[in-house]
Amino acid sequence: MSEKIENTLSACPAPIGQYAQIVMAHGGGGRLMQQLLERLVRPAFANPHLDQRHDSAVFEVGGTRLAFTTDGYVVKPLFFPGGDIGKLAVCGTLNDLAMSGARPLFLSAALVIEEGFPVADLGRVLASMNAAAQAAGAAIVTGDTKVVENGKGDGLYIATSGIGLIEHGMEIAPAGIREGDAILLSGDIGRHGVAIIAEREGLGFETTVESDCADLSGLVGQLLAAGVELHCLRDLTRGGLAAAVLELARDAGFDMELTEAAIPVAPPVRGACEILGFDPLYVANEGRMVLFVPPGAADRALDVLHAHPLGRDACLVGRVGAAGGARVGLRNAYGIVRVLDLPSGEQLPRIC
Repeated sequence: MSEKIENTLSACPAPIGQYAQIVMAHGGGGRLMQQLLERLVRPAFANPHLDQRHDSAVFEVGGTRLAFTTDGYVVKPLFFPGGDIGKLAVCGTLNDLAMSGARPLFLSAALVIEEGFPVADLGRVLASMNAAAQAAGAAIVTGDTKVVENGKGDGLYIATSGIGLIEHGMEIAPAGIREGDAILLSGDIGRHGVAIIAEREGLGFETTVESDCADLSGLVGQLLAAGVELHCLRDLTRGGLAAAVLELARDAGFDMELTEAAIPVAPPVRGACEILGFDPLYVANEGRMVLFVPPGAADRALDVLHAHPLGRDACLVGRVGAAGGARVGLRNAYGIVRVLDLPSGEQLPRIC
């Protein structure tokens, strides 16, 4: 066996098993990351708020409901078509708050900067962060800055946290999912992952694919203002649409079925995935979400989504089935249902 092949095989995560050290797949949104969370992280911090298993913790302070979230960003490259690490960090945190139906108020930002990083590039990133926060009506009000030695930080890492105000009485969470719920998708999938890999590897596709990186809080605000009943929301990030629905099926305890033909994938994204051997269902997004609503609310929700730029391609992509199995099936055009599963790791590391 050649040295190159041996190195490649040693870098591939085993599908099942225990690891004495952290591997890249532990951060990829797949099965190994879930094992890490369930076996190590959640038990270490076990508490009722963490047990909500949502993008934000929801709690009450002085009679006011708040949502709180935090996230870290290690995307490579730092600048990509459709955004940069700064926009990504702020939009990602705004989106996590929005998935609880919270109106974002305040954000924090911690920067880990590598020695030698261009000051001009840092200025571009900070401007992107401020613009994204201001567009959402939020403000970055606190933070921290650290510098590490050259060669130790890969340019720039960012960690952001956010607090949002919940001004409605709904419990928008995995526990709110019900049998028969309609599963809606806010737009086409796979753009972010394809944009990152094309920029990282210098792939010259015929059409440049831009990341879908965007703040979803305004879109969620429109749904709330219209009085749409929302059972659960989840933005699609690592692991794509498939990972998000699989996680929600597990946490809610319901079978779910998606309709393959109903899931929108832009032709350039589909073409890139075919060339690269990727499944668009598992490719990362940064400006898309799935919505679980009662069957009678689906048409109204779609009307509101279609009226917003980030929801103009929204569609009904599936239904929630019976409780108990927590399985997710994908029905193709021939009526054949393929059972979906979490990958061991991540098709594309370092995408957010």
